[in-house]
Amino acid sequence: MKSLALILILLLIWTAGLLAFVARVARSTPAAEPERADTIVALTGPSALRIAAAMKLLEDGKGARLLVSGVNRKASRADIRSVSRAPGRLYDCCVDLGFLAANTQGNAKETAAWARAHHFQRLIVVTSDYHMPRAVLELHGALPEGKFTAYPVASDELVVRQWWRTWAGARRMVLEYCKYLVILAREAVLGLGPRDHPPAPATTSSAPAHSTPTHSSMGAATARP
Repeated sequence: MKSLALILILLLIWTAGLLAFVARVARSTPAAEPERADTIVALTGPSALRIAAAMKLLEDGKGARLLVSGVNRKASRADIRSVSRAPGRLYDCCVDLGFLAANTQGNAKETAAWARAHHFQRLIVVTSDYHMPRAVLELHGALPEGKFTAYPVASDELVVRQWWRTWAGARRMVLEYCKYLVILAREAVLGLGPRDHPPAPATTSSAPAHSTPTHSSMGAATARP
């Protein structure tokens, strides 16, 4: 009987946390106009809206450069430019593509290496609304000296305010919440001791202004959150 009561209490706590998580995500969009930062980072995923929104911030002068983390090696720079709707000159000079990240933790490591290489500390982070809480947790873990401004984008593959209406929506939201809890617990444990952050190998390709891109294998956003 006591075991059943404990299970019910834990289930109630988990459910309350899920509802609070969903409410937090629902309130996050539309995102407020961010202050200017050192740079902008877009974390790739199922929706191309993330890259387009990040490119618009770059056009508006919200950061000096844009990193698109987690691109697919099979796509070209031209593919990413098409998705981002970027002006050619701005894209050639100021957009870097990272192509090693295959998940959110990989995005965080790739972003940290890139930010340290460029001496960036203030970053605007662009990703889908439901993905943002976990993404920011991972980024804080990989780049503790960084200051992050979240710029969540309303997802076109998941309507957060109606997440329970479809099996796919409910599954995605519950799974995202569970992943968030795992990362939250991991960071809490790691925070009990010292953490070293050795420099990571270069994982990005940039196209200097007035130069021809040489990495045709980088492009479309397929890293899964």
